[in-house]
Amino acid sequence: MKLLILTANLPSPTGGANARNYHLLKALARKHSVSLLAFASTTGQEIATGMACLESLTHELQVIPLNVNRMKRIQQFANVVRGQSYLLDLHTLPDLQDALDAMLARERYDAVLFESSLMAGYHVPANVMTIIDQHNIEHELLQRIYRSEKSPLRKWYNWCESRVLKRMELEYCRKTDIVLVVSERERLLLKEWLPDQRIEVVPNGVDTEIFHRDASSQELPEQIIFTGTMDYYPNTQAVLFFAKYCWPLIREQLPAATWLIVGKNPPREVQRLATMFPSVTVTGTVPDVRPYLVTSTVAIAPIQAGGGTRLKILEALAAQTAMVSTTIGCEGLAVVPNKHLLVADTPDAFVSAVVTLLRNPRLRNTLASAGRALIETQYSWEWCGEQLVRILEEKEGVLL
Repeated sequence: MKLLILTANLPSPTGGANARNYHLLKALARKHSVSLLAFASTTGQEIATGMACLESLTHELQVIPLNVNRMKRIQQFANVVRGQSYLLDLHTLPDLQDALDAMLARERYDAVLFESSLMAGYHVPANVMTIIDQHNIEHELLQRIYRSEKSPLRKWYNWCESRVLKRMELEYCRKTDIVLVVSERERLLLKEWLPDQRIEVVPNGVDTEIFHRDASSQELPEQIIFTGTMDYYPNTQAVLFFAKYCWPLIREQLPAATWLIVGKNPPREVQRLATMFPSVTVTGTVPDVRPYLVTSTVAIAPIQAGGGTRLKILEALAAQTAMVSTTIGCEGLAVVPNKHLLVADTPDAFVSAVVTLLRNPRLRNTLASAGRALIETQYSWEWCGEQLVRILEEKEGVLL
């Protein structure tokens, strides 16, 4: 079967949504002819490196440069005034539609897979099966940011954007043949709005071969780690929350504790934490998060707003690093509090959970072993990819 995948960034083995795109593409490419059409906002060298990684997996690969919008705030305001979604406009560009039209004219594709509803605004012939892979329910994410945001202007903007985006997102999902979500929670939520739509769960996963802790891994005492793309608002918000309400209290109890913030593009307010607290290190972009993860004592996910499921939690569990998360942080995952990780939602409870793990190696080891076992049985990328293949095979009896 011939498949065409549209993504907002170049898929890569590491890095949030890009990792999901990469591993699902890889699973499909084992049995089918897969072409890829992607935006890329990185430098020329990074694009070349990324394309080299994908060439062996794709029948055809096209990359459309995505220019950074230097008038973002003005455009956001203009879209609110017009009653249009800024996020959808950002991801729906004529250059990509032109490239899509050309590919559809050259080849007959059996299905087009849009990675995210934000990419689903492109025209595809009616006789081609379409699939939307919902990494998040995008309007729900904006609604949560609206509820947790303190700035009145940002609060107003996210409320406006979420209302417009909800209408369009549900319309796109209603018109497609299959909607994929990352958790049963989100499947049930979408079913409330789209009772007649086929909605299937393909979880996020982790590469169990590379994310593991071996005998050579030397844990650094009292080292805490947060991982994630740092210009993603829920991650920035989580780090600033932890820095303000939790970190000073942890240092009072454990003066030798250190905190690593590992992830690309940290904004200034996050970079500033390394100056405010000598015990904090902000790494910025790193070639590989694993060395930082396997040497840390405790991983944290103090997420206050978000959607989908957090790969940072799956990676920490796979690496057998004890984890503390908020309820929102670990929602949608088949984790059991106090068995696979600790869950805390108030600053005091979060501090207590982190300190407890830092002081209790036996509890850390118990959680780490159970977490790794869960990953191996339910969250390997191989297993997740098999679910996607099964879903496509069942659609109208098509054999892939």
